[in-house]
Amino acid sequence: MSAESLESIAAAMIAPGKGILAADESSGTIKKRFDKINLESTAESRRGYRDLLFSTPDMAKSISGVILYDETLRQKTAAGVPFPTYLASMGVVPGIKVDAGAKALAGFPNETITEGLDGLRERLIEYYGLGARFAKWRGVIDIGAGFPTAYAIHANAHALARYAALCQEQKIVPIVEPEVLMDGAHTIERCEQVTNDVLAEVFAQLHAAGVRLEGIILKPNMVISGKQCTQRATPAQVAAATLRCLKRHVPGAVPGIAFLSGGQSPAEAALHLSLMNASKNLPWQLTFSYGRALQDAALTAWGGKSGNEAAGQREFARWARMNSLARTGGYQAGMEQQAA
Repeated sequence: MSAESLESIAAAMIAPGKGILAADESSGTIKKRFDKINLESTAESRRGYRDLLFSTPDMAKSISGVILYDETLRQKTAAGVPFPTYLASMGVVPGIKVDAGAKALAGFPNETITEGLDGLRERLIEYYGLGARFAKWRGVIDIGAGFPTAYAIHANAHALARYAALCQEQKIVPIVEPEVLMDGAHTIERCEQVTNDVLAEVFAQLHAAGVRLEGIILKPNMVISGKQCTQRATPAQVAAATLRCLKRHVPGAVPGIAFLSGGQSPAEAALHLSLMNASKNLPWQLTFSYGRALQDAALTAWGGKSGNEAAGQREFARWARMNSLARTGGYQAGMEQQAA
């Protein structure tokens, strides 16, 4: 596949007014979500929940792509249509999570390295055949006393670059996700410092690996206070610090930046994105790649109960619309209540 084709896929993923649904929860993670609504996590209940989301009326007006889990990529709609085929028929790009999760980094307490490079080329070949046109790999950087270390940042950036190069070799657009966690009591200034270091190393490694920046999507954290920080930054401060950091480190060749929500509430994630998009003349599209921020209200409204599917879809559609507004700087705090 030519570079132009990779670029066209990336362009579809960051289409104006749309964003990406992260529906790539592992079986373990979605079990925790289902436990909260007293629903047993089975292959069929997981399939049914994803089917509910994907069949939401007019989903494609706000959603440009969906990140799937290995199991979900192989599942079908209630009508028997493979999920990747169904999504593509609506103009929604199917994607796949390919990393094997963050594991303890030997010799570096409190730090992790994301695994999954072994056999990745072969898995990407299979995933492409199943319909995936983009992939996602998450590197996790935590903040605490004495960490992150330069070595942990380097190791995760190197793995992200190797993954991205393999994706592009196999005609798949890589979402490059270096996440600085918002757990902990660190200030927004500390988050900005670490995010600066992480993005600098990520782009150095992408360059060294020969990754074509026009054919990637960056999925970073927002620069934000830790959850336990007693001095919470304002939304305006979050937007300003995040843009400042991105302008320092993200080349204009990158077509789009799809933020993760990282534990923010749905309203916080939408407002921060909207405030950033109120800035003009940015070199990249700023969009969203949210999981919980798009799904939490839908999961609660559905509750795993037959007959509640429409209620769940309404909540998912509502938050998808709010973030669609945020793509143009048009979301304001409280708008979701008027749209209920």
